[in-house]
Amino acid sequence: MLQYHFNWKKLSAVAGLTLWRFYFHLYPGAIRGPEMIDFLKRLRRALPGRILLIWDGLAVHRSRLVRDYLASLRGAIHVAYLPPYAPELNPVEYIWGYWKQHELPNLCPDDLVHLSAVGRQALNRMRRRPRLITAFWKQASLFPE
Repeated sequence: MLQYHFNWKKLSAVAGLTLWRFYFHLYPGAIRGPEMIDFLKRLRRALPGRILLIWDGLAVHRSRLVRDYLASLRGAIHVAYLPPYAPELNPVEYIWGYWKQHELPNLCPDDLVHLSAVGRQALNRMRRRPRLITAFWKQASLFPE
C-alpha cells in the first residue's frame, strides 16, 4: 500500500494504492495531520487486517500527530519509507500524473465544488481500470519482474 497526497488549485487529494486497487479522498486546502489521520482511518475501514504503508519523506508523514496515531494502532499499520528524492519510485505519483494529463487537462472549474466533483468522477473511472493500476506499478519499477 503506497499512500501519497497531492495539492491542486486548493484541492488536496490523498491516495493509497494496493496491487489491484487504489483508494482516495479529496480535501479542501492542504493536507495536514488531521486529514492524514482521517484518511488512514478510512483505509483501515476499507482494508481490514494489517497494512504496510510505503511513504515518501513528506513532513506530514513524519508529524508528531501522525506518528502518535500510528503508535496507538500497535502495529496495525506499519510504515516503510521510499528513498529521498525518488518520486519515480512512487506509483501514486503516476496516478496524479495520469489524472492531470489525461483526465483533467483543460478543466477550468467554476469553483472548488465543481473541481471536486469532476476530479472525483475521473478518479473513480480510473479505479475501474485494473490495467491502468498495473501500469502505475510497472512504471515505478519498485519490484523486479
